[in-house]
Parts: sequence; C-alpha cells; structure tokens
Amino acid sequence: MVKAIFFDLDDTLLWDQKSVKEAFVATCNRAQEKYNVDPGALEEAVRKEARELYSSYETYPFTQMIGINPFEGLWGNFLDEEENFQKMSRIVPTYRKDAWTKGLAALGIDDPEFGFELAELFPAMRRNKPFVYEDTFQVLDKLKGNYQLLLLTNGSPDLQKTKLTITPELVPYFDQIVISGDVGRGKPDPLIFLHALQIMNLSKDEVLMIGDNLLTDILGANRCGIKSVWINRHNKEKLKEIAPDYEIQKLEELFSILNSLK
Repeated sequence: MVKAIFFDLDDTLLWDQKSVKEAFVATCNRAQEKYNVDPGALEEAVRKEARELYSSYETYPFTQMIGINPFEGLWGNFLDEEENFQKMSRIVPTYRKDAWTKGLAALGIDDPEFGFELAELFPAMRRNKPFVYEDTFQVLDKLKGNYQLLLLTNGSPDLQKTKLTITPELVPYFDQIVISGDVGRGKPDPLIFLHALQIMNLSKDEVLMIGDNLLTDILGANRCGIKSVWINRHNKEKLKEIAPDYEIQKLEELFSILNSLK
C-alpha cells in the first residue's frame, strides 16, 4: 500500500527549463539592444561556452555526482558549507563572466565589460521568472492529508532553497525536503533514496517516486525497488535500458495509478 509520494522538484513541479529559457531571452535581448545581435544565436553560443567551461573545472565530477547543471552555475551562489560548494562559489563569478564574454566573442563582439554586465543580469532575470506547472498545486492539494509527501531534489542546498524561496507556496505541502548536496550523493545513487525512506520511516513498497528524468529519478528509484512514475510532459524519447513502472503526461494522471494500487 502506498503511504507516501516522493516528488522531484525541477521540471516535475517547477518548470525550471522554462525559467532558464526566459532568463536567457531577457538577457540576450539586452545584447540585441546594444549590438543588434540575434538573441537566439547568442543564447546558443553562451550555452555551448557554459557547458565547455563548466566541464573544465575541478569541481565538475562533484557537480555530476550531486546533480548540478551548467545553467544552474550561471545563477547559483553555492553558499553552502561543504568544501566543493565553497570551491564552486569561488569559481562561478569568473565562470559566468567568461561564458557570456566568450558567447559574445563567438558572434564577433569583443567586450568583456558587457560580458560581465550580462553575467550579472542573467541571475536577476532567473530569480524574477519562477514558473510552476499549472497542475502542480491542484494535485498537491488533493494529495496533502491523504499521503505523506517528500521532495527529493538534486542540487546545492543554497540554490534549491532559493528556488523554493521564490515559490514559497510549495514548501508547506511537504513533510520532508531532501537535497542531494546535504546528503553527499545525488539521484540516481541509491543512498539518497534510502536516506529518504529512513527519515520517513517507510519501506520501499510504501512509496511512489515521481520525476521527469529517467537517468536520475527513475533509474534511482528502480535501483532501490521503489515504484517509479515518469512524468513525460514534453514527449521525451524513452530509453530502452530504463523502464519506469508508469508513464504519465500530466500530474493528475497520478490519481488513477494511486487508485489501482489501493
């Protein structure tokens, strides 16, 4: 019998990809005003430079393990106590400036000062544009009180708490919030799932894990024997080697699964 539901945060309840996209649009529009560049081309260039830079730093293996992507590095401060987060907090100001400056340079614009300006603008734009999926709250309203709810998210505690601070309505729904940076391992590592079960005092058979990412949410749940629900809102391709127990396109489809498990 299912007693609890574990939810992923980014692109399951919060529409993080849209927030990042809108922040890029707003920041690249500023560059268009100054230099008449194609905003889409600049975004593509900055994303490419950011990925390459991000993977070159000594902190990269740690960010892979905890689950922090290059675009979170473009706006997070990583004010966490753990040593690798402290390294990241020292790296990111230069990383941001370089990503935007190199992105501009790829379009033929040599202006490091403006690169710095855009690097500072992007985090402000990202904080101004939190998006929550339209069905998130109505589904959580129906679940609250009937099931224990836990938020299981990869990332820096400082950054994930920032996301929750700018969408404060989410937090009261959850009995526990588990962030990979606090645990020292990220999804799909079984350790973080076992930690979540332990603090909720539940067995794997009493839990349903819901997430959008096959490689983290679903693979991790499968490894632990926790039933998994893949929310595939944007018609992503399936992976042969990772099979969720259930697949849905909207959160409200969860209720028919829960009824079938009663």
